Amino acid sequence: MRRRSTAQALTQRSRIVLECAEGHSIMEVSRRLGIAPDTARTWRRRFLERGLDGLSDEPRPGVPRKITDADVERVIVKTLEEKPKNATHWSARSMAATTGMSQSAISRIWRAFALAPHRSQTFKLSTDPLFIDKVRDVVGLYLDPPEKALVLCVDEKSQIQALDRSQPVLPMVPGVPERRSHDYVRAGTHTLFAALEVATGKVIGSLHRRHRAVEFRKFLARLDKEVPNGLDVHLILNNYVTHKTPAIKQWLLAHPRFHLHFTPTSASWLNLVERWFAELIQKKLKRGVHRSVQALERDIRSWLTDWNEHLRPFVWAKTADEILDKVAAYCQRISDSGH
Repeated sequence: MRRRSTAQALTQRSRIVLECAEGHSIMEVSRRLGIAPDTARTWRRRFLERGLDGLSDEPRPGVPRKITDADVERVIVKTLEEKPKNATHWSARSMAATTGMSQSAISRIWRAFALAPHRSQTFKLSTDPLFIDKVRDVVGLYLDPPEKALVLCVDEKSQIQALDRSQPVLPMVPGVPERRSHDYVRAGTHTLFAALEVATGKVIGSLHRRHRAVEFRKFLARLDKEVPNGLDVHLILNNYVTHKTPAIKQWLLAHPRFHLHFTPTSASWLNLVERWFAELIQKKLKRGVHRSVQALERDIRSWLTDWNEHLRPFVWAKTADEILDKVAAYCQRISDSGH
């Protein structure tokens, strides 16, 4: 009765037995515990007949179990270690036909063991020889930024398409979602340069028709004007070729307060501005309709202004050691990774 892990029903039955052992009548026990007299009488009788075993629930009536543990194991082994002859992955129907079980039984087994053969995910491990050093450098800026400095996550969202649907979009009505044609008419493309301030979530954006080192240098010049003169500027950016041209290197030499920190190759997830781009795409561009590049530009500027009026900073939580440990554990799990 004192055990915290004991089920409430078993605890109550134990109290009934102890109350009766102290000499209380059935009516007194029912009044003290707030239960029906028949309940107290039943569990007292079962304890006298079978001891502690009598306090457990009896087997419930119903149809006997048809699927054995061996059947469940067979389904799991087939799912994990085999493939159907005419497909790349199992479906509930194909597994049911192979094992002779029902489709609903296969679905229940898969749900119980969190198996989903119809789903797949993509991944790519960075082969950057300086992966560890770069991860520690970037994550250190997130978790412990330097004093009298501003940390900005910089990247470009190139080839943003101004898309117009070939037929009018049908609005949502009760019982029917919004509908749009699968094909579209492209009016042109645009490039968005963005710098996310890690501390506040403020975004400095600049729109350009092309994506070259010339436009990136113009964006750096804008950042130089936006950031107060007394602060150093630490830029976190990827390894795109426009970030390393001779013109950019000359500009950086003329502006020594700018410090560049590159993420590892194939590791854009380490740049927080990518999370902001995901917000822009999901909430503004994915279902937007733009009949011209100018309309697309107006929408992006409007969304950028609204974001800066209601700042929502992203908070980095993982330490460099936690990231590296997770990557190391994953490399050990996969075969022929070359890492």
